[in-house]
Amino acid sequence: MVLDKSREKADPLLTMIAKRFVKVNPDLLTWCALLFSVIAGVFFYFSNAVSEPQNFFLVIGVVFVFLNGLFDAVDGKVAKLTQKASARGDFLDHVLDRYADVFIVGALALSSWCRPPIGLLALVGVLLTSYMGTQAQAVGYQREYAGLLGRADRLVLLIVFPLLQHMMLGVSVVLPWGVTVIEVVLVYFAVVGNITALQRFVLTLRWFRKNQK
Repeated sequence: MVLDKSREKADPLLTMIAKRFVKVNPDLLTWCALLFSVIAGVFFYFSNAVSEPQNFFLVIGVVFVFLNGLFDAVDGKVAKLTQKASARGDFLDHVLDRYADVFIVGALALSSWCRPPIGLLALVGVLLTSYMGTQAQAVGYQREYAGLLGRADRLVLLIVFPLLQHMMLGVSVVLPWGVTVIEVVLVYFAVVGNITALQRFVLTLRWFRKNQK
């Protein structure tokens, strides 16, 4: 799934929400999105199979992942509605998005739900995917959203899979090799994220060849 390519379908709803924040500086919304990612990361990191049925840390973390995604989508809309859109704001948004990715995915990677090698490869896949997209624009090509795994896709999966992990605690189902549900999504990030980065890399190289003729 590539939800980044379907952003226009969500535009009417996002615009309606953004209109409620027109008196707020869009940069503040961007920083709030980062704050929500930090909070989500804290809850994800401290969640574990023993205490999760009582404290619902995964569920709380999911709420803040949703808020991170919502504010990340709305800040740009507010900037456009208030005519405050700028290269500086775009730069700030993308930098803080990468920190948000690290806080959320990194927290799951370091949590008790995940083995370190899986978490590390997942983080590499996530960061390379985003890097290839923005680097394509930096060299003169368009901002590249092509590929199998965009940021919107990641956020949806980071909402669905922690919830699944929470719900499976009460089910006597054991995945092969003792893999957790969280590890399943992180393996997906590791594999598909790197494939997506490679797709964007190849598309940008093709653009170079076409423009050199």
